[in-house]
Amino acid sequence: MYEFIVAEPYRWARWAAPRTYDGKIDYNRALTGDDLRVFVDEKLFPYLRGFKQRATGPNTIEYKIGEIFGEIKSKFQSGYNLRDVIDIIDTLKFGSQTEKHELSHLYEAKIRNMGNAGRNGGEYYTPRPLIRAMIKVVDPRIGERIYDGACGSAGFLCEAYEYLNAKPGLTTSDLETLQTRTFYGKEKKSLAYVIAIMNMILHGIEAPNILHMNTLAENLADIQEKDRYDVVLANPPFGGKERQEVQQNFPIKTGETAYLFLQHFIKSTKAGGRAAVVIKNTFLSNTDNASVSLRKLLLESCNLHTVLDLPSGAFLGAGVKTVVLFFEKGSPTREVWYYQLQPGRNMGKTNPLNDDDLDEFVTLQKTSAQSPKSWSFQVVTIDHATFDLSVKNPNGGDEVAHRSPQAILEEIAALDAESAAALLVIRALL
Repeated sequence: MYEFIVAEPYRWARWAAPRTYDGKIDYNRALTGDDLRVFVDEKLFPYLRGFKQRATGPNTIEYKIGEIFGEIKSKFQSGYNLRDVIDIIDTLKFGSQTEKHELSHLYEAKIRNMGNAGRNGGEYYTPRPLIRAMIKVVDPRIGERIYDGACGSAGFLCEAYEYLNAKPGLTTSDLETLQTRTFYGKEKKSLAYVIAIMNMILHGIEAPNILHMNTLAENLADIQEKDRYDVVLANPPFGGKERQEVQQNFPIKTGETAYLFLQHFIKSTKAGGRAAVVIKNTFLSNTDNASVSLRKLLLESCNLHTVLDLPSGAFLGAGVKTVVLFFEKGSPTREVWYYQLQPGRNMGKTNPLNDDDLDEFVTLQKTSAQSPKSWSFQVVTIDHATFDLSVKNPNGGDEVAHRSPQAILEEIAALDAESAAALLVIRALL
Protein backbone atom coordinates (compact mmCIF):
# COMPACT_ATOMS: atom_id res chain seq x y z
CA MET A 1 0.00 0.00 0.00
CA TYR A 2 1.32 3.43 -0.97
CA GLU A 3 1.93 5.83 1.91
CA PHE A 4 2.30 9.55 1.43
CA ILE A 5 5.50 11.15 2.76
CA VAL A 6 3.94 14.62 2.99
CA ALA A 7 1.00 15.20 5.32
CA GLU A 8 -2.27 16.12 3.63
CA PRO A 9 -2.35 19.89 4.42
CA TYR A 10 1.06 20.34 2.78
CA ARG A 11 0.51 18.35 -0.40
CA TRP A 12 0.62 20.19 -3.72
CA ALA A 13 -2.97 19.29 -4.56
CA ARG A 14 -4.21 20.88 -1.34
CA TRP A 15 -2.59 24.32 -1.19
CA ALA A 16 -1.02 24.95 -4.61
CA ALA A 17 -3.24 23.31 -7.20
CA PRO A 18 -6.60 22.02 -5.92
CA ARG A 19 -8.74 20.81 -8.83
CA THR A 20 -12.30 21.24 -9.95
CA TYR A 21 -14.25 18.24 -11.24
CA ASP A 22 -13.10 18.98 -14.79
CA GLY A 23 -9.43 18.92 -13.77
CA LYS A 24 -8.73 22.65 -13.80
CA ILE A 25 -7.14 24.56 -10.91
CA ASP A 26 -9.83 25.68 -8.48
CA TYR A 27 -8.80 29.26 -7.75
CA ASN A 28 -11.52 29.55 -5.12
CA ARG A 29 -9.55 27.08 -2.97
CA ALA A 30 -5.99 27.70 -4.18
CA LEU A 31 -4.02 30.06 -1.99
CA THR A 32 -2.77 33.33 -3.49
CA GLY A 33 -1.57 36.77 -2.46
CA ASP A 34 -0.52 37.28 1.16
CA ASP A 35 -2.28 34.08 2.23
CA LEU A 36 -0.02 32.08 -0.10
CA ARG A 37 3.17 33.90 0.91
CA VAL A 38 2.49 33.50 4.63
CA PHE A 39 1.60 29.81 4.24
CA VAL A 40 4.82 29.06 2.34
CA ASP A 41 7.10 31.06 4.64
CA GLU A 42 5.57 30.26 8.02
CA LYS A 43 4.03 26.81 7.60
CA LEU A 44 5.18 24.89 4.50
CA PHE A 45 8.94 25.50 4.67
CA PRO A 46 9.20 24.92 8.45
CA TYR A 47 7.24 21.68 8.02
CA LEU A 48 9.53 20.49 5.23
CA ARG A 49 12.66 21.45 7.19
CA GLY A 50 11.35 19.30 10.04
CA PHE A 51 11.70 16.17 7.92
CA LYS A 52 15.38 16.06 8.89
CA GLN A 53 14.53 15.63 12.57
CA ARG A 54 11.67 13.22 11.89
CA ALA A 55 13.62 10.97 9.51
CA THR A 56 14.72 7.51 10.65
CA GLY A 57 18.24 8.14 9.36
CA PRO A 58 20.41 10.20 6.98
CA ASN A 59 20.09 7.72 4.12
CA THR A 60 16.40 8.37 3.55
CA ILE A 61 14.44 10.59 1.17
CA GLU A 62 12.81 12.24 4.20
CA TYR A 63 16.18 13.30 5.57
CA LYS A 64 17.21 14.75 2.20
CA ILE A 65 13.97 16.73 1.95
CA GLY A 66 14.78 18.25 5.33
CA GLU A 67 18.34 18.96 4.20
CA ILE A 68 17.16 20.77 1.06
CA PHE A 69 14.65 22.99 2.81
CA GLY A 70 17.06 23.63 5.65
CA GLU A 71 19.33 25.38 3.14
CA ILE A 72 16.83 27.50 1.21
CA LYS A 73 14.06 29.98 1.83
CA SER A 74 11.46 31.57 -0.40
CA LYS A 75 12.59 34.90 -1.83
CA PHE A 76 9.17 35.86 -3.13
CA GLN A 77 7.89 39.03 -1.52
CA SER A 78 4.67 39.02 -3.53
CA GLY A 79 2.24 36.14 -3.14
CA TYR A 80 0.76 37.03 -6.53
CA ASN A 81 4.12 36.58 -8.27
CA LEU A 82 4.51 33.29 -6.41
CA ARG A 83 1.08 32.20 -7.67
CA ASP A 84 2.17 32.91 -11.27
CA VAL A 85 5.26 30.73 -10.80
CA ILE A 86 3.24 27.93 -9.17
CA ASP A 87 0.85 27.89 -12.13
CA ILE A 88 3.82 27.44 -14.48
CA ILE A 89 5.38 24.70 -12.33
CA ASP A 90 2.02 22.92 -12.19
CA THR A 91 2.25 22.33 -15.95
CA LEU A 92 5.41 20.24 -15.41
CA LYS A 93 4.68 16.53 -15.16
CA PHE A 94 6.97 14.02 -13.48
CA GLY A 95 4.67 11.24 -12.35
CA SER A 96 6.24 8.61 -14.61
CA GLN A 97 9.91 7.67 -14.93
CA THR A 98 9.98 9.11 -18.46
CA GLU A 99 8.56 12.43 -17.28
CA LYS A 100 10.98 12.48 -14.36
CA HIS A 101 13.85 11.89 -16.78
CA GLU A 102 12.65 14.79 -18.93
CA LEU A 103 12.51 17.03 -15.86
CA SER A 104 16.07 16.08 -14.96
CA HIS A 105 17.14 17.21 -18.43
CA LEU A 106 15.31 20.50 -17.94
CA TYR A 107 17.05 20.97 -14.59
CA GLU A 108 20.45 20.19 -16.16
CA ALA A 109 19.72 22.67 -18.95
CA LYS A 110 19.11 25.44 -16.42
CA ILE A 111 22.33 24.60 -14.58
CA ARG A 112 24.14 24.65 -17.93
CA ASN A 113 22.73 28.09 -18.70
CA MET A 114 24.09 29.32 -15.39
CA GLY A 115 27.41 27.77 -16.38
CA ASN A 116 27.32 29.55 -19.72
CA ALA A 117 26.87 32.82 -17.87
CA GLY A 118 29.99 32.09 -15.82
CA ARG A 119 28.40 33.16 -12.54
CA ASN A 120 26.43 31.84 -9.56
CA GLY A 121 25.74 28.15 -10.23
CA GLY A 122 28.00 28.25 -13.28
CA GLU A 123 31.08 27.57 -11.23
CA TYR A 124 29.62 24.15 -10.42
CA TYR A 125 29.06 23.12 -14.04
CA THR A 126 31.38 20.84 -15.97
CA PRO A 127 30.47 20.14 -19.63
CA ARG A 128 28.62 16.85 -19.69
CA PRO A 129 30.37 15.53 -22.84
CA LEU A 130 33.69 15.87 -21.00
CA ILE A 131 32.29 14.09 -17.94
CA ARG A 132 30.97 11.23 -20.07
CA ALA A 133 34.36 10.83 -21.78
CA MET A 134 36.14 10.76 -18.42
CA ILE A 135 33.73 8.09 -17.16
CA LYS A 136 34.24 5.95 -20.28
CA VAL A 137 37.99 5.98 -19.73
CA VAL A 138 37.77 5.22 -15.99
CA ASP A 139 35.02 2.64 -16.66
CA PRO A 140 33.42 2.25 -13.20
CA ARG A 141 31.81 -1.09 -12.38
CA ILE A 142 28.84 -2.20 -10.31
CA GLY A 143 29.91 -2.59 -6.69
CA GLU A 144 32.63 0.07 -6.81
CA ARG A 145 32.34 3.21 -4.72
CA ILE A 146 32.52 6.45 -6.71
CA TYR A 147 33.52 9.74 -5.09
CA ASP A 148 33.60 13.46 -5.86
CA GLY A 149 34.84 15.60 -2.98
CA ALA A 150 34.00 18.84 -4.79
CA CYS A 151 30.76 17.70 -6.35
CA GLY A 152 29.12 21.04 -7.25
CA SER A 153 25.88 20.17 -9.06
CA ALA A 154 26.78 16.43 -8.87
CA GLY A 155 27.29 16.16 -12.61
CA PHE A 156 29.96 13.47 -12.27
CA LEU A 157 27.84 11.37 -9.93
CA CYS A 158 24.68 11.73 -12.06
CA GLU A 159 26.49 10.79 -15.27
CA ALA A 160 28.21 7.86 -13.55
CA TYR A 161 24.79 6.66 -12.43
CA GLU A 162 23.46 6.92 -15.99
CA TYR A 163 26.51 4.99 -17.25
CA LEU A 164 26.08 2.15 -14.76
CA ASN A 165 22.29 2.09 -14.85
CA ALA A 166 22.44 1.49 -18.61
CA LYS A 167 24.43 -1.72 -18.19
CA PRO A 168 22.49 -4.74 -19.51
CA GLY A 169 21.28 -7.48 -17.20
CA LEU A 170 21.23 -5.55 -13.93
CA THR A 171 19.76 -7.49 -11.04
CA THR A 172 17.60 -6.19 -8.21
CA SER A 173 20.69 -6.38 -6.00
CA ASP A 174 22.67 -4.31 -8.53
CA LEU A 175 19.99 -1.62 -8.55
CA GLU A 176 19.91 -1.52 -4.76
CA THR A 177 23.70 -1.18 -4.75
CA LEU A 178 23.48 1.77 -7.15
CA GLN A 179 20.87 3.43 -4.96
CA THR A 180 22.64 3.12 -1.62
CA ARG A 181 26.31 2.11 -1.80
CA THR A 182 27.85 3.57 -4.94
CA PHE A 183 27.84 7.37 -5.15
CA TYR A 184 29.42 9.68 -2.58
CA GLY A 185 30.06 13.40 -2.60
CA LYS A 186 30.92 16.44 -0.51
CA GLU A 187 30.13 20.08 -1.21
CA LYS A 188 30.98 23.22 0.75
CA LYS A 189 28.62 25.82 -0.73
CA SER A 190 24.95 25.82 0.21
CA LEU A 191 23.52 26.56 -3.24
CA ALA A 192 25.62 23.88 -4.91
CA TYR A 193 24.76 21.39 -2.18
CA VAL A 194 21.02 21.87 -2.70
CA ILE A 195 21.38 21.73 -6.51
CA ALA A 196 23.41 18.51 -6.19
CA ILE A 197 20.87 16.71 -4.01
CA MET A 198 17.97 17.73 -6.23
CA ASN A 199 19.89 16.81 -9.37
CA MET A 200 20.62 13.31 -8.09
CA ILE A 201 17.03 12.79 -6.92
CA LEU A 202 15.75 13.81 -10.35
CA HIS A 203 18.18 11.38 -11.96
CA GLY A 204 16.83 8.54 -9.83
CA ILE A 205 18.96 8.40 -6.68
CA GLU A 206 16.39 8.75 -3.91
CA ALA A 207 18.72 9.45 -0.96
CA PRO A 208 22.03 10.83 -2.25
CA ASN A 209 25.12 10.27 -0.09
CA ILE A 210 26.23 13.90 -0.28
CA LEU A 211 27.59 15.74 2.73
CA HIS A 212 27.45 19.51 3.23
CA MET A 213 30.98 20.23 4.42
CA ASN A 214 34.35 21.69 3.54
CA THR A 215 36.27 18.69 2.25
CA LEU A 216 39.59 20.42 2.81
CA ALA A 217 38.90 20.87 6.53
CA GLU A 218 39.58 17.13 6.94
CA ASN A 219 43.11 16.29 7.97
CA LEU A 220 44.70 14.09 5.33
CA ALA A 221 46.33 11.97 8.02
CA ASP A 222 42.90 10.99 9.33
CA ILE A 223 41.81 9.31 6.08
CA GLN A 224 41.79 5.54 6.69
CA GLU A 225 41.27 2.59 4.33
CA LYS A 226 37.53 2.59 5.02
CA ASP A 227 37.39 6.20 3.81
CA ARG A 228 38.90 5.43 0.40
CA TYR A 229 37.10 4.91 -2.90
CA ASP A 230 37.49 2.76 -6.00
CA VAL A 231 36.84 5.64 -8.41
CA VAL A 232 37.38 9.39 -8.03
CA LEU A 233 35.87 11.80 -10.56
CA ALA A 234 36.18 15.53 -9.97
CA ASN A 235 36.64 19.05 -11.24
CA PRO A 236 37.79 20.83 -8.07
CA PRO A 237 37.63 24.64 -7.86
CA PHE A 238 40.86 26.39 -8.78
CA GLY A 239 42.13 29.89 -8.22
CA GLY A 240 40.84 29.99 -4.65
CA LYS A 241 42.96 30.53 -1.57
CA GLU A 242 42.67 28.51 1.62
CA ARG A 243 43.55 29.77 5.09
CA GLN A 244 46.70 28.70 6.90
CA GLU A 245 44.79 26.47 9.32
CA VAL A 246 43.33 24.54 6.37
CA GLN A 247 46.73 24.19 4.74
CA GLN A 248 48.00 22.54 7.90
CA ASN A 249 45.85 19.51 7.02
CA PHE A 250 48.14 18.72 4.07
CA PRO A 251 51.78 17.63 3.79
CA ILE A 252 52.31 19.91 0.77
CA LYS A 253 51.42 23.41 1.97
CA THR A 254 49.78 25.69 -0.59
CA GLY A 255 46.94 28.19 -0.71
CA GLU A 256 45.81 26.95 -4.14
CA THR A 257 42.54 25.12 -3.59
CA ALA A 258 42.93 22.75 -6.54
CA TYR A 259 46.34 21.53 -5.31
CA LEU A 260 44.90 20.73 -1.89
CA PHE A 261 42.05 18.85 -3.52
CA LEU A 262 44.47 16.86 -5.68
CA GLN A 263 46.32 15.74 -2.53
CA HIS A 264 42.96 14.80 -1.01
CA PHE A 265 41.97 12.78 -4.08
CA ILE A 266 45.27 10.90 -4.20
CA LYS A 267 44.90 9.97 -0.52
CA SER A 268 41.19 9.11 -0.96
CA THR A 269 41.79 6.65 -3.82
CA LYS A 270 42.16 2.98 -2.91
CA ALA A 271 45.24 1.04 -3.97
CA GLY A 272 44.40 -0.07 -7.50
CA GLY A 273 41.68 2.58 -7.71
CA ARG A 274 41.26 4.95 -10.65
CA ALA A 275 40.81 8.69 -10.85
CA ALA A 276 40.11 11.40 -13.40
CA VAL A 277 40.58 14.98 -12.20
CA VAL A 278 40.30 18.29 -14.07
CA ILE A 279 42.97 20.88 -13.23
CA LYS A 280 44.51 24.02 -14.75
CA ASN A 281 47.16 23.18 -17.34
CA THR A 282 49.66 25.40 -15.52
CA PHE A 283 49.87 22.68 -12.86
CA LEU A 284 51.99 20.68 -15.32
CA SER A 285 54.74 23.31 -15.53
CA ASN A 286 54.62 25.73 -12.56
CA THR A 287 57.99 25.94 -10.82
CA ASP A 288 56.86 26.88 -7.30
CA ASN A 289 57.72 24.38 -4.57
CA ALA A 290 54.13 23.15 -4.10
CA SER A 291 53.63 22.42 -7.81
CA VAL A 292 56.92 20.57 -8.14
CA SER A 293 56.33 18.57 -4.95
CA LEU A 294 52.80 17.66 -5.98
CA ARG A 295 53.88 16.47 -9.44
CA LYS A 296 56.59 14.38 -7.78
CA LEU A 297 54.02 12.87 -5.39
CA LEU A 298 51.63 12.10 -8.23
CA LEU A 299 54.28 10.44 -10.40
CA GLU A 300 55.77 8.38 -7.57
CA SER A 301 52.57 7.20 -5.87
CA CYS A 302 50.31 6.84 -8.91
CA ASN A 303 50.43 5.75 -12.51
CA LEU A 304 49.56 8.96 -14.36
CA HIS A 305 48.82 7.11 -17.57
CA THR A 306 46.86 9.77 -19.51
CA VAL A 307 46.73 13.57 -19.80
CA LEU A 308 43.91 15.08 -21.86
CA ASP A 309 44.74 18.64 -22.96
CA LEU A 310 41.57 20.69 -23.47
CA PRO A 311 41.27 23.72 -25.76
CA SER A 312 40.37 27.23 -24.64
CA GLY A 313 36.60 27.60 -24.50
CA ALA A 314 35.95 24.02 -23.39
CA PHE A 315 34.51 25.45 -20.19
CA LEU A 316 31.99 28.07 -21.25
CA GLY A 317 32.33 31.31 -19.37
CA ALA A 318 35.88 30.45 -18.26
CA GLY A 319 38.94 31.50 -20.24
CA VAL A 320 41.46 29.24 -18.48
CA LYS A 321 42.98 26.22 -20.18
CA THR A 322 42.62 22.92 -18.38
CA VAL A 323 43.82 19.34 -18.55
CA VAL A 324 42.36 16.10 -17.23
CA LEU A 325 44.68 13.84 -15.23
CA PHE A 326 43.87 10.12 -15.41
CA PHE A 327 45.75 8.01 -12.88
CA GLU A 328 45.72 4.71 -10.99
CA LYS A 329 46.83 4.52 -7.37
CA GLY A 330 49.60 2.25 -6.17
CA SER A 331 52.40 2.09 -8.72
CA PRO A 332 54.75 4.78 -10.06
CA THR A 333 54.36 6.34 -13.48
CA ARG A 334 56.53 4.95 -16.27
CA GLU A 335 54.90 6.48 -19.32
CA VAL A 336 52.35 9.27 -19.84
CA TRP A 337 50.11 9.31 -22.91
CA TYR A 338 49.03 12.78 -23.99
CA TYR A 339 46.09 13.69 -26.20
CA GLN A 340 45.61 17.26 -27.41
CA LEU A 341 41.94 17.87 -28.15
CA GLN A 342 41.53 20.01 -31.27
CA PRO A 343 37.91 20.14 -32.45
CA GLY A 344 38.87 22.25 -35.46
CA ARG A 345 36.71 25.23 -34.52
CA ASN A 346 36.62 28.12 -32.10
CA MET A 347 34.72 26.96 -29.05
CA GLY A 348 32.12 29.06 -27.25
CA LYS A 349 28.43 29.27 -26.45
CA THR A 350 27.35 28.63 -30.03
CA ASN A 351 29.98 25.91 -30.55
CA PRO A 352 30.20 24.03 -27.24
CA LEU A 353 32.07 20.83 -26.59
CA ASN A 354 30.10 17.78 -27.74
CA ASP A 355 30.40 14.01 -27.47
CA ASP A 356 31.67 13.64 -31.04
CA ASP A 357 34.61 15.92 -30.21
CA LEU A 358 35.83 13.38 -27.65
CA ASP A 359 35.16 10.14 -29.52
CA GLU A 360 38.67 9.92 -30.99
CA PHE A 361 40.26 10.53 -27.60
CA VAL A 362 38.23 7.74 -25.98
CA THR A 363 39.07 5.35 -28.82
CA LEU A 364 42.80 6.07 -29.00
CA GLN A 365 43.21 6.11 -25.23
CA LYS A 366 42.37 2.41 -24.98
CA THR A 367 45.65 1.52 -26.72
CA SER A 368 47.65 4.73 -26.14
CA ALA A 369 47.83 5.04 -29.91
CA GLN A 370 50.13 7.59 -31.53
CA SER A 371 48.61 10.19 -33.86
CA PRO A 372 49.06 13.83 -34.88
CA LYS A 373 47.17 14.72 -31.67
CA SER A 374 48.64 12.11 -29.33
CA TRP A 375 52.06 11.02 -28.16
CA SER A 376 53.82 9.31 -25.24
CA PHE A 377 56.36 10.63 -22.76
CA GLN A 378 58.84 8.40 -20.94
CA VAL A 379 59.12 9.53 -17.31
CA VAL A 380 62.67 8.19 -17.05
CA THR A 381 63.73 11.23 -19.08
CA ILE A 382 62.05 13.78 -16.80
CA ASP A 383 63.98 16.62 -15.17
CA HIS A 384 64.02 15.67 -11.48
CA ALA A 385 64.58 19.27 -10.49
CA THR A 386 61.20 20.38 -11.87
CA PHE A 387 59.22 17.21 -12.77
CA ASP A 388 57.91 19.25 -15.69
CA LEU A 389 54.96 17.56 -17.43
CA SER A 390 54.11 20.34 -19.90
CA VAL A 391 52.01 19.55 -22.94
CA LYS A 392 54.53 19.67 -25.80
CA ASN A 393 53.14 18.07 -28.91
CA PRO A 394 56.11 16.78 -30.93
CA ASN A 395 53.84 16.74 -33.99
CA GLY A 396 53.40 20.51 -33.94
CA GLY A 397 49.72 20.37 -33.01
CA ASP A 398 49.65 23.25 -30.54
CA GLU A 399 46.40 25.18 -30.51
CA VAL A 400 46.56 28.57 -32.28
CA ALA A 401 42.92 29.47 -33.03
CA HIS A 402 41.40 32.34 -31.08
CA ARG A 403 38.03 34.03 -31.22
CA SER A 404 37.80 37.56 -32.53
CA PRO A 405 37.11 40.38 -30.01
CA GLN A 406 33.78 41.04 -31.71
CA ALA A 407 32.71 37.40 -31.31
CA ILE A 408 33.64 37.52 -27.63
CA LEU A 409 31.66 40.74 -27.07
CA GLU A 410 28.60 39.33 -28.84
CA GLU A 411 28.72 36.20 -26.69
CA ILE A 412 29.01 38.25 -23.48
CA ALA A 413 25.93 40.26 -24.47
CA ALA A 414 23.95 37.09 -25.21
CA LEU A 415 24.99 35.50 -21.92
CA ASP A 416 23.98 38.56 -19.91
CA ALA A 417 20.53 38.49 -21.47
CA GLU A 418 20.11 34.79 -20.78
CA SER A 419 21.43 34.53 -17.24
CA ALA A 420 18.64 36.45 -15.50
CA ALA A 421 15.95 34.17 -16.93
CA ALA A 422 17.95 31.06 -16.07
CA LEU A 423 18.37 32.15 -12.45
CA LEU A 424 14.66 32.89 -12.13
CA VAL A 425 13.68 29.40 -13.26
CA ILE A 426 16.28 27.71 -11.02
CA ARG A 427 14.99 29.62 -8.00
CA ALA A 428 11.42 28.70 -8.91
CA LEU A 429 12.37 25.01 -9.06
CA LEU A 430 14.17 25.29 -5.73
